[in-house]
Amino acid sequence: MNESKQRESMCELGRSLYDRGLTPGSSGNFSARLDDGFLVTPTNSCLGRLDPARITKLDLDGRVVSGDKPSKEAFLHLSMYQQRASAGAVVHLHSTHSVAVSVLDGLDPGAPIPPITAYYVMRIGRLVLLPYYPPGDPDLAGAVREVAGRHHAILLANHGPVVAGSDLEAAVYATEELEETAKLFLMLRTEKLRLRTPEQVAELERRYPN
Repeated sequence: MNESKQRESMCELGRSLYDRGLTPGSSGNFSARLDDGFLVTPTNSCLGRLDPARITKLDLDGRVVSGDKPSKEAFLHLSMYQQRASAGAVVHLHSTHSVAVSVLDGLDPGAPIPPITAYYVMRIGRLVLLPYYPPGDPDLAGAVREVAGRHHAILLANHGPVVAGSDLEAAVYATEELEETAKLFLMLRTEKLRLRTPEQVAELERRYPN
């Protein structure tokens, strides 16, 4: 997909996320990789009203090439791209149920949401929970970089998810799957769960590698 079409696609998917309440106000940001850098949504922009001409273009080192001032969390995207050659896009939202899970006490950082459904395993794989950092904190870049090579889906404590995908559509779909599974997890926390077994998880991971 050329850069012009990628910009249009970002506007279309941003509007879809906003219209369905997954990214209220000016929250959230996402990006798409290009051959010579990546596109990222501008700071304080509403994903439901993106202007393709104003989307920020950064080079491979994260320097601004064109467009508006980038999201202050562009470093999250750069960290993912630097560690995951297969990543064609990255989505970071403050979606309600994923954030709700991220503030729960006592979660296993290596598996904050258990394998409730097959599609969660297929689209998310092994989610990891990182400790809290203030938004825009440069130390968060290092924390993301440390785990991004092993995990394409990361949950930031008291903040929200960061999810990479082969392209923007795949990253959005995976983020939506995470949000729906977080909703299920919250609904079922007091119930006895019939989770996917380790053998079932291993088979799904073999068939659908992330």
